[in-house]
Amino acid sequence: MRVERLSTGIPELDAMLEGGIPKGFMVAITGEPGTGKTILCIHFIAQGVNEGDKCIYVTTEESRESIITQAAQFGFSFSSGISEKKMIIIDALMGRQDEWSLQSLDVEELMNKVIEAKRALGYGRARLVIDSLSAFWLDKPAMARRYSYFVKKVLSKWDFTVMATSQYAITTSEAFGWGVEHIADGIIRFRRFVRNGILRRYLLIEKMRQTNHSLQMHEILILPGRGLTIIGPVEMRKEDIALPRHIMERIQKAAERREAEAP
Repeated sequence: MRVERLSTGIPELDAMLEGGIPKGFMVAITGEPGTGKTILCIHFIAQGVNEGDKCIYVTTEESRESIITQAAQFGFSFSSGISEKKMIIIDALMGRQDEWSLQSLDVEELMNKVIEAKRALGYGRARLVIDSLSAFWLDKPAMARRYSYFVKKVLSKWDFTVMATSQYAITTSEAFGWGVEHIADGIIRFRRFVRNGILRRYLLIEKMRQTNHSLQMHEILILPGRGLTIIGPVEMRKEDIALPRHIMERIQKAAERREAEAP
């Protein structure tokens, strides 16, 4: 049976995914700050605009203008996409009173606004980015899994293929992305390391259902005018990519605490 796939907008990543992300999937894009999550999402939406998909980008950590500016730096005109009614950017950061802004980080308000945007764009295959989904439960992490299930259940009825980012830092005691990962059909994880005084970024496909995907970690670059570029696979030991033991212990304790607090 042939699986319909949506291009990520990055040919090398598509090749690692047997052609792209299966239609209708919800994919968690996880990693530390500054690793490339938002840029992958920009590629995904830009590709959707080019292919005639209905595209919605929810931004919680940057303004609408910031996302438009970033996209322009990599050669994508989100301004044109918006003016041509091919895409909508929902701003959940600035709290403006315009049609496509959220007044609070409320999951039900988010879903209502996304559905309203889809109706405004019209019938057809749809792409959705929520950057980040974990922002909606930062003040109540025990609800992460429940909220994630709710979002996935609602979106599955509207024919969306979704990228939902979750951001964490290994210096924190809480990891807010685990709710997304538990319900995701796929997980693309970003990591970063300093090698010989140089910051290096990496990407690993940890999971993608219905896909014989690459199991190798790949080094990436983020280049002006091009965006996210995959250099190639790298050989790494397990200890090179694992989180520090004391951080893993904190994460485990936090997860157990959330489970105990969950109603």
